[in-house]
Amino acid sequence: MNVKSIAGQLGKRRARSAYRRVDYRRVSDFVTLTKPRVMMLAVFTALVGLSSAPVRLDPLTTLVAVIAIAAGAGSAGVLNMWYDADIDAIMSRTAMRPIPLGKVSRFDALVLGAVLGGIAVVALALATNLMAAALLAGAILFYVVVYTTWLKRSTRQNIVVGGAAGALPPVIGWAAATGEVGFEPLALFLIILLWTPPHFWALALNRIDDYSRAGVPMLPVVAGRAATTRQILIYSGLLALASELPCALGFAGMIYGVTVAICGALFLMLAFQLDRSIGPDRRPAHRLFVFSIFYLFVLFAALLVDHDGNTSSLMRTKHGDLGITVHDELLPKAVRTAWRSINLSEV
Repeated sequence: MNVKSIAGQLGKRRARSAYRRVDYRRVSDFVTLTKPRVMMLAVFTALVGLSSAPVRLDPLTTLVAVIAIAAGAGSAGVLNMWYDADIDAIMSRTAMRPIPLGKVSRFDALVLGAVLGGIAVVALALATNLMAAALLAGAILFYVVVYTTWLKRSTRQNIVVGGAAGALPPVIGWAAATGEVGFEPLALFLIILLWTPPHFWALALNRIDDYSRAGVPMLPVVAGRAATTRQILIYSGLLALASELPCALGFAGMIYGVTVAICGALFLMLAFQLDRSIGPDRRPAHRLFVFSIFYLFVLFAALLVDHDGNTSSLMRTKHGDLGITVHDELLPKAVRTAWRSINLSEV
């Protein structure tokens, strides 16, 4: 073998290696578009809704339902980044996303989001029922059409109303198991809905310049710091009350009750400290933002652990009073233990 042929083979190997690196990076960019951390939180809350439901699903159906819900959440994330590419390029928090950096075209993102969403809805319909599929489609459309294209750029209440899309996963999970919507998933929906404003406003307080430069009317931009911290305190109080609903409705036990009491008190304390803080100190808002993620995860994890215990008899008693028929089957162990695989630091 002569020197030229050896050099040619080495060149081909380098070209194939470079191609694989480029291809890998492109796949990574597409994954980034799906907002994996947000997707993971949506999947986890959907799992709680699924495990709280009084109907058993077989493991394969459960797996397909979870993957479909994850794909639906990813689709919403991709379409959000597709539409918001212009303001993402202006804001320092989002300027390194794949579309502003030119790593993925807006057209490719649009196609990916639409195809992913369509597959997710169809798969959920075939695996479970039309109610769950309709709720998933509604969540995607609400997040993209109502929140992203309308509310986000037009009103200070964008997060208050738009949070409904992110609050739907536990309802979708419950519907996937039962084919209907009950009081229990609506209570979980309300918890996430009331959690969303203080969570995002705490973030926005330290990103006022970003949102102002992008022309997004987040509450801190249009109403100021004092009004925002007061609203955060009010919503934190409402959240603490709403978080007691699972106990009041009888589908949460002692573990959840103790957890919500402790975490609710800490949430209110941090919100009160933020409301009392003055000046440019960014720490109170950051502490509340970080704790809000912990709060939601721990509450839903506690509810999942409760349903791994002996709460089924309590559910039958309470729902019997309401005249609602509840089956006492337990979900597969794979669902009850899936939460342990979620890394909180990745949420």
